Amino acid sequence: MTNLIKHRPEIDSKFARKYNYKRAKCKDPKIIQEHFDRVRAAISEYGILLEDIYNFDKTGFTIGLCASAKVITRNNQYTQPKLLQPRNREWVTIIKATNSTS
Repeated sequence: MTNLIKHRPEIDSKFARKYNYKRAKCKDPKIIQEHFDRVRAAISEYGILLEDIYNFDKTGFTIGLCASAKVITRNNQYTQPKLLQPRNREWVTIIKATNSTS
């Protein structure tokens, strides 16, 4: 396989990522179209104004969480270096709202 890739510049090898089935379905044009058809029907049925439509998104992360990192160490060290995890971690949640006319 390595020789094939070397001789064919238009192809390359990469590691595959796991992909959630539900997330993959969200890229299906038929499902996307059905969703927006339902949204349009609800807007029409209930007389919703465009300025009354919002999108909310939420994400979160941990402050003080150690991540793996490349470290420089002695070449005769046989064990893997360790990072000390602090005890006082704090969760932060961010919520963003955007108006459809903004």
